[in-house]
Amino acid sequence: MESFRAMVIDQVDGKPKAGFRDLTLADLPDNEVLVKVEYSTLNYKDGLAISGRGRIARRFPMVAGADLAGTVVESRVPDWKAGDKVVVNGWGMSETEWGGYSGYQRVKPGWLTRLPDAFTLEQSMAIGTAGYTAALCVNALEDWGTIRKGEGEVLVTGAAGGVGSVAVALLASRGYSVTASTGRPDTHDYLKGLGATQFVDRATLAEKGGPLQKERWTGAVDSVGSTTLANVLAQTVYGGAVAACGLAGGFDLPGTVMPHILRGVTLIGVDSVMAPAAKRDRAWALLAESLDRDKLAAMTTVEPMDRLPELADAIMAGQTRGRVVIRID
Repeated sequence: MESFRAMVIDQVDGKPKAGFRDLTLADLPDNEVLVKVEYSTLNYKDGLAISGRGRIARRFPMVAGADLAGTVVESRVPDWKAGDKVVVNGWGMSETEWGGYSGYQRVKPGWLTRLPDAFTLEQSMAIGTAGYTAALCVNALEDWGTIRKGEGEVLVTGAAGGVGSVAVALLASRGYSVTASTGRPDTHDYLKGLGATQFVDRATLAEKGGPLQKERWTGAVDSVGSTTLANVLAQTVYGGAVAACGLAGGFDLPGTVMPHILRGVTLIGVDSVMAPAAKRDRAWALLAESLDRDKLAAMTTVEPMDRLPELADAIMAGQTRGRVVIRID
């Protein structure tokens, strides 16, 4: 077969360096299902990996890309057959397993999610890991039972980013009053269009605050971490919960146990990479049920794979908005 392009990370002088390379099927891992990749996404982790600002790849060479959507070409297992439309989110892709920025990829059958009837392949990557993670967070908050439709405020930090945009749209469509935290006033109209009704400047949450602050949030989706998460916990109402899924602001948590032991506030950790199939299916079912397709389109741009290097720099600089779909040509 003719060669196809891939974004490959190598280690050069002890540092990760990404670049395009031509591969053939013989170069791919010996996994059971071969997929022709049609779309991938750009996540914050992808930006870290491609820009070299984070050590995401744990072995080299590594094909980058934490997501893929495409069509099965061949399969050595009965559960999947040629022609099946599939999605893969996480499972260590771009870290320990070759990822989605490649014309073809061989994956393990347990990683595959059948493309929901509600979405096209392009739409599934407009959702991608970020949107699927947002759905995991919303399910976690609803399971905990402290957010109420039409009562109180649910906060979304990093609201103009990928996770935040989908979280705002999902929560609003399900009847919750959504407050968006963002440092970019120019995104307010965009976020209002997704369903946000109030705004908080992210700078106020990034400043060190007291261990217990005025109660405000019945629940929150946080993709920022660090001081922001500590303040969100300190401002959460008695018995409330915060679903934490990211660390764009840092991996430390400079807070205290006081919100947890004096107000019964719960911190729910949400992992999307190794989440079991049952959680994944529930997340995609929630997205199919509650994610407005017009809002999904409004938060999405589609870019060719050639632009990955500059797009990686843009997401690291906080200059992207919503979801970026990568078209694998």
